[in-house]
Amino acid sequence: MKSLKAFSKDQIRNKIEFENPWWVTKKIDEYYSDMKRRLYFNLFSPLVYEKKVKRAVVLMGPRRVGKTVMLFHLVQDLINNKIPPKNICYLSIENPIYNGLSLEEMLLHFLDLTEQNSSKELYLIFDEIQYLKNWEVHLKTLVDSYHKIKFIVSGSAAAALKLKSIESGAGRFTDFMLPPLTFQEYIDLKDLSHLINLKMKEWKGVIGNYYQTDKIEELNNHFIDYINYGGYPEVSLSSEIQSDPGRYIRNDIIDKVLLRDLPSLYGIKDVQELNSLFTTIAYNSGNEFTYQQLAISSGVDKNTIKKYIEYLEAAFLIRVINKIDQNAKKFKRATSFKIYLTNPSLRSALFSPLKKDDDFIGNMVETAIFSQWGHNTGFTPYYARWKNGEVDIVSLSNEKQKPLWAVEIKWSNRFVKSLQKLSNLKSFCLKNKLDRTLVTTLDIEEIKEDDGLIYDFTPSSIYCYTVGRNAIDRKLNKPMAITH
Repeated sequence: MKSLKAFSKDQIRNKIEFENPWWVTKKIDEYYSDMKRRLYFNLFSPLVYEKKVKRAVVLMGPRRVGKTVMLFHLVQDLINNKIPPKNICYLSIENPIYNGLSLEEMLLHFLDLTEQNSSKELYLIFDEIQYLKNWEVHLKTLVDSYHKIKFIVSGSAAAALKLKSIESGAGRFTDFMLPPLTFQEYIDLKDLSHLINLKMKEWKGVIGNYYQTDKIEELNNHFIDYINYGGYPEVSLSSEIQSDPGRYIRNDIIDKVLLRDLPSLYGIKDVQELNSLFTTIAYNSGNEFTYQQLAISSGVDKNTIKKYIEYLEAAFLIRVINKIDQNAKKFKRATSFKIYLTNPSLRSALFSPLKKDDDFIGNMVETAIFSQWGHNTGFTPYYARWKNGEVDIVSLSNEKQKPLWAVEIKWSNRFVKSLQKLSNLKSFCLKNKLDRTLVTTLDIEEIKEDDGLIYDFTPSSIYCYTVGRNAIDRKLNKPMAITH
């Protein structure tokens, strides 16, 4: 019986050279250089250039949000900053040719191939590292052994989960989460920034920035496109993919996460159960759920559902929002909660794209806005619910757990003319001593007052843009706009 052949040393090296064309051309492939950088690049790249702290940088995030493209943009940025092209090596771990190789063996191939030694300033990028078993242990060893080499790795949400659960990387890794596109990034990628104007506005005695548009109908059309296709850079920019987003997103994102990543990570045997639960949640994004309801509608046992929701949330597919009562008190035992998709376009791909007057569009407008708040690390939104009322978003102070602000999401103008229809919001604000609140609309921008409560009416698309923009501006220490 013939023994099975392994890849030869020459085959492996040919592949490494193929993956690093800038060793010859001095620049990355035009396919990548023609793509605009994500705005998150300016937050990610400083971690790579950091010299004082000896750590590997772990770029994490859901599938298809642009991690690989960002890595190629990083390569070009390094070259632009006078790093010799041959000092930068990119390796895609999911390529079968690297099967069975350790990270150190790949590093040694790179050093030998480029006739360099590890005492030089080198940059080694491992893409899709989750395909290597026990990658954290390998990476920690490299960081400890090669002090002049900067290691940058990327991994899907499954890799991120594993990173969080194993302490072997403590003090050796700096992790960076790349979320789906914000609405601001979508506008930026599509060169639509001319639709947004920066204005000044008075809020509680302080003059601050706010964003406004003179072309609200056009912006709203793009907002609907964002809801349907906008979380993923490739889908946003390709009309071909938009003609059949289901095939692209379902096959490449949902199936890989639900049928492969999560089952392999958590030992889930019944992937159909997980799929059934996620489909139920995705269709009803923004609704209030109970474990009992979900058990009945998805056919999955209640205790199993609790675990699956944790997994789906950790995989960055959903976000659970907890409720408070009319007095802004948290519930000791929450029996109900809201669940939002972290990316609204997941729903459109699973079912069908929505139009601006569809019955369910209000939920997806809310989902899109909550997905922007998801970019604000450290911020925990709540919703208020009591016997006869509800408020969509409430922020509580960390110290006193008192409401700081409340926002009601509407995809309609009728509440501007009928303030009495906002009685739930009004009673919550007055009970909790809030003198100002924000209500989103379809396309009206106006300020009204009733019984000492000021209502700031703002189009949903503008509010979504502002929240997403502030999330990035906050991290870049730039001035932020008024959002509540």
